[in-house]
Amino acid sequence: MKAAVVTEAGQSPVYDDFPSPAAQGGHHLVEVTASALSRVTRAKAAGAHYSSPDALPFVAGIDGTGRLEDGRRVYFFGPQAPFGAMAQRSLVRAAHCIALPDALDDVTAAAIAIPGMSSWAALTERARFVRGETVLVNGATGASGRLAVQIAKYLGAGKIIATGRNAAALDMLGHLGADVAISLEQDEDSLSQAFAAHFRAGVDIVLDYLWGASARSLLLAAAKASAEAYPVRFVQIGSVGGADIELPGAVLRAAAITLTGSGIGSIALPRLLHAVKEVLDASMPAGLRIATEAVPLAELSRHWENVDSPVRTVFTLPSYAPR
Repeated sequence: MKAAVVTEAGQSPVYDDFPSPAAQGGHHLVEVTASALSRVTRAKAAGAHYSSPDALPFVAGIDGTGRLEDGRRVYFFGPQAPFGAMAQRSLVRAAHCIALPDALDDVTAAAIAIPGMSSWAALTERARFVRGETVLVNGATGASGRLAVQIAKYLGAGKIIATGRNAAALDMLGHLGADVAISLEQDEDSLSQAFAAHFRAGVDIVLDYLWGASARSLLLAAAKASAEAYPVRFVQIGSVGGADIELPGAVLRAAAITLTGSGIGSIALPRLLHAVKEVLDASMPAGLRIATEAVPLAELSRHWENVDSPVRTVFTLPSYAPR
């Protein structure tokens, strides 16, 4: 079968032949239709992720959409090594396959599942979101952040504050549910004042996709400006703005800030998969929107570096015909 094959650590995968998986108890043989490119997929393929396979060669891809042996359409996560998602066929635990709504196409489902799950799980599992609360999304102009705004709105947030650097993308967030947009392209004092004004009014949850300097400014502003003992739940999800911050301990002593993270490891996998199912089921009723570009897996080499694009790259697979 054709697949995105990793043959050497640190090297990009190549479009090549790979042995097809055999049936195994408790698993499904999934005929793959689509698999989205993600930072985790690239990190695993490069051997830079803690879950990267030890043995070579292997197939890249952590999730996708496809059809089971009986024709049912599913989203699937975490194929059994060495069979990744970017192949004509993959081997997946039955419990890791989620039925797709009829109205949701395969490419959109593959694109929306993980970025949508990131905010859905953060809100429902880690922050214990309550309808009517104020949610601030730090880094709302990326694919995950834009979905976070839409999902917070769908779940009933009373007010949504969005931050980002891309002015044009920030302007569009009002159409997706954001009530306030704050540009991160301003000096530290001005940014701190902007943050402080909102914390004085009351911010219940921060979904942080950036970490780095903007997260530090948010935490400092929350500590200084929030009402006494006002509980602020700060949920750390991504770190594209920097891997580390220097945070005074007084920030956590002077305010009722709960600092936590959300992702694989902090939430049990069955709960993460439940969040994915909720996102997929809500995609059509909520009108969730994500920009995608569907390209054949045969064009892998041309698109492997597209992970930072605002448009999510989704590789599509040709129908599998055993030889």
